[in-house]
Amino acid sequence: MQAQNEQKDTFELALEEKVEALLQCQKQNELKSCSDCEKFFDCLTRKEYVDACYNSMSKGSSGGFDF
Repeated sequence: MQAQNEQKDTFELALEEKVEALLQCQKQNELKSCSDCEKFFDCLTRKEYVDACYNSMSKGSSGGFDF
């Protein structure tokens, strides 16, 4: 777990932004989960969130995760 006083990197900041966008979309569409959405497989918001998750874990490298 990350210490509160530790600076967040650009990947973590980007992930936070995409999480907020995803939650806002779910709220606007009155959904509790993206899996309930008809646009699940074609949704750009969800794709950007998934990409940001991957980048946050891998810190942008092409392989492996940094947990």
